[in-house]
Amino acid sequence: MKPSERPLVLCCSGHDPTGGAGIHADIEAIAANGAHALSLITAHTVQDTQDVVRVSPVAPILLASQIETLLADCSISAIKIGLLGDAQQIPVLLAAIAQTKVPVVLDPILRAGGGASLASAALQAALQEQLLAQVTVLTPNAAEARRLTRKDSLEDCGNALLALGVQHVLITGGDEPGEVVTNHWFAAGAAPRRYPWPRLPCAFHGAGCTLASALAGLLARGLPMAKALEDAQRYTHECLARAFGSGQGRKIPGRLP
Repeated sequence: MKPSERPLVLCCSGHDPTGGAGIHADIEAIAANGAHALSLITAHTVQDTQDVVRVSPVAPILLASQIETLLADCSISAIKIGLLGDAQQIPVLLAAIAQTKVPVVLDPILRAGGGASLASAALQAALQEQLLAQVTVLTPNAAEARRLTRKDSLEDCGNALLALGVQHVLITGGDEPGEVVTNHWFAAGAAPRRYPWPRLPCAFHGAGCTLASALAGLLARGLPMAKALEDAQRYTHECLARAFGSGQGRKIPGRLP
């Protein structure tokens, strides 16, 4: 198979019509970090820059057919997973992970920034019991980490997620109070590492998608984990600093300079 001129990232995410989050964010952030996104939509949404109104899952059989066709034609270097439509999609993704054996970045989107729940009890259970053990890097925010583990401290959350089989956990602190946003990196056998970033003076729509996608693109390029984590966070902070308003709610990251 002839290699691509750019590393390829298989992106499995929801479609956000505002362009702030989801597959749109994946495509822009991955391109900005030197890779190319192969985009599979897991769910269609009705949403604006304030909240999500409705989520409609894509049929697993369609996702499976898309992945089979892409993998027969393309050699991918990483997988990025965002919003999932329902638990029935997870076996399809597990098959792709087993076939490709590449780094997997999972942004576990359980709740919209506006407060709407985006994951049923069945989907969350499938994530915890089936998918997490196959994930290279998990990028939850603090609320998602607590929801997945039922722990209070972020260090307890990180250790609990590692115990479920995740290789690396980056818990972001944008939803925590304080003038400094602190992200926490946990890896088995290593002391936790903290990354402080100045808090910017507004709320954002798609920050987590931007971070996870940038990280997937950098890992696809072969960067070491520590370098990829640091560069993805710096890139995301720069995107947030140049965020722009497209509606009446939260601002959209400026992912393309």
